[in-house]
Amino acid sequence: MWIVKLGGSLAQEPQWLLWLEMLAELGRGRVTIVCGGGSFADEVRQAQARWQFDDLAAHNMAVLAMAQSAYMAHGLLPSLRLATRRVDLLRVLHAGHTALWLPLDKTSPRPTPDTSWDNSADSMALELAITLNAERLVLVKSCPLQPALPLADLGQAGVLDRSFVARASRAVFPIDLVHKDDVTAVRSWLIGEGRGSSP
Repeated sequence: MWIVKLGGSLAQEPQWLLWLEMLAELGRGRVTIVCGGGSFADEVRQAQARWQFDDLAAHNMAVLAMAQSAYMAHGLLPSLRLATRRVDLLRVLHAGHTALWLPLDKTSPRPTPDTSWDNSADSMALELAITLNAERLVLVKSCPLQPALPLADLGQAGVLDRSFVARASRAVFPIDLVHKDDVTAVRSWLIGEGRGSSP
């Protein structure tokens, strides 16, 4: 089973629907999609900058931003099946559907090391992949990429958050960063061609 995290800014691009359609078709029984918060999360950042509320509130609002993106994806493609808990995600996959993660259980009543902007949707996707014992994590980015760079360098460049880089050592599966224009390449991986065919 693969986790495919679609960067939030991708929802502002025409490629977003291409990714959703491809994953809905080829990810059935195999893929769980994680949506970034995108413009919904940007609103949280702007509100926090204006009103100076704490990072706990901002974290919970950012999680809800991810949920809004997931609901939007589901509104576009109802064949994607929303699920929050591990057991429900697995049930969706076992039924032969593509799962769409609704991360509502990632809100927190109190501050923790995870309730900060250092713990982005990328890190939450990584934690989900570890929890589900995934075969592969694919992060789809809108920014220019040098995928051959070590994760630490990508973290320093701001492509990945610091929390992600620290947690990645726990991953026993490949982690791929791909550009938003690479939908055809990932399609090939899912049908068993190219470097994504053998985790």
